[in-house]
Amino acid sequence: MCVNCIRNQVDITEGISKQVTIHYCRLCGRYLQPPTHWVACELESKELLTLCIKKVKGLSKAKLIDASFIWTEPHSRRIKLKITIQKEVFAATILQQTFVVEFIVHPQQCLNCTRIQTNESTWIACVQLRQKVDHKRTFYFLEQLILKHQAHTNTTNIKEHPDGIDFYFNHRSHALKFVDFLHAVIPIRSKTSERLISHDSKSNNYNYKYSFSVEISPVCRDDLVCLPAKVATSFGGMNPLLLCVKISSLIHMMDPFTLQARELNSTQYWKTPFRPVGNSRQLVNYIVLDVVPLGPTLGKFALADVQVAKESDFGVNDIQYLGRTHLGNYLKPGDNALGYDFANMNFNDDAIDELKRHSKTQLPDFILVKKHFINRRKKQKPRFWKLKDLPMEEAEPIRKNEKIKHDNDYEKFLQDIEEDPELRAQIDLYKTSDAEHVLNAAEGIMEDEGEEEEEDFPEVKLDELLEDLTLNDDDDQEDGDGDE
Repeated sequence: MCVNCIRNQVDITEGISKQVTIHYCRLCGRYLQPPTHWVACELESKELLTLCIKKVKGLSKAKLIDASFIWTEPHSRRIKLKITIQKEVFAATILQQTFVVEFIVHPQQCLNCTRIQTNESTWIACVQLRQKVDHKRTFYFLEQLILKHQAHTNTTNIKEHPDGIDFYFNHRSHALKFVDFLHAVIPIRSKTSERLISHDSKSNNYNYKYSFSVEISPVCRDDLVCLPAKVATSFGGMNPLLLCVKISSLIHMMDPFTLQARELNSTQYWKTPFRPVGNSRQLVNYIVLDVVPLGPTLGKFALADVQVAKESDFGVNDIQYLGRTHLGNYLKPGDNALGYDFANMNFNDDAIDELKRHSKTQLPDFILVKKHFINRRKKQKPRFWKLKDLPMEEAEPIRKNEKIKHDNDYEKFLQDIEEDPELRAQIDLYKTSDAEHVLNAAEGIMEDEGEEEEEDFPEVKLDELLEDLTLNDDDDQEDGDGDE
């Protein structure tokens, strides 16, 4: 027979399924890989293609040449594959044929989601994250890191407490992986405990619930610290009065008077822990009267002598202060800067008392921390960007005064993001739905008010923002129900 006659009379796709059902969990977005394994796959991904090919019965009798997706409406609950196979039909005669297999996506809850729906308190492991400070800006930053790296994907529930957050998991390995992620991004220490829930003495099976207590270092960005004598000695006898300039897996500290920088990892810090002697709530606004650069630099910082006066002293007295700062690249006469009024601060710290008794040099009257863009803050321009939030539920009702305090902390965190390009480079920022309109309106506000804001304000640019993709789950469910 000729080739055309063979094609007409022989069907090498006979015995191969042309319509297959696959199961999909709507709650967690995973597909069932028989017998009991659930796999997370994106539409038209390699993982989904592999899963679909394995579901086609009879395909092993032929040689698979090619397989690709055919576009279908995302809400149709149908997936189509164009498959090309080869098979030997006669001696030394190989026939190639292309056909389409349709997969019907059938909704089915996975075991984990079924447990959650039937009993929300069901969990195997819990990570209790705490920090002993009077603000929540560290948690706001950590929340954005978790969202960016999708470290929360295995959680079954997240609860917010006044002093921290609890993360619940269905597997101990997921909790361990989350704790490892925390170790990689912030200085923490953790403890593990377990509680016996039930056991079967005949089969020797034991069921435990695991708890991971994680404590974050109380030292935060822009905090003033005074190192204990033991730690200062290990740093070569450097000045124990330091500023915390950055928090990562290390605590980055710097002497603002000499630009000497040191880092502490989690092990070193928790071996000799110490608390900050000043935090961002104690910052005072200073007006810069004169700046004299001294030459030495360290990265973005430069050493300079400055003459300043407290904003609260203007019109009351003529007290001025002379000192040294690491902000020589940022400040010029007439600028505002936030700093610690060291001469008038009350301390309850043994390291500070020891420093005052044994210091051979005069302690500073002030320590500047960062430039303050006061004109920009007066205008209250609307933001054309936003942040995403973790799906948390409150463990207990928040009081009104605590709500106001949290809102103020969140606003300060947003201001830190606006003022520090390095900080916002670590997280994801998204456009608001009316970003272009808000940006044009903000420019109009600037022109109407007439007062110019600081020229060196590190404005958030549109090209730094991501598009916010939101899916309507209700529409998906309606379409899926219609197909069933």
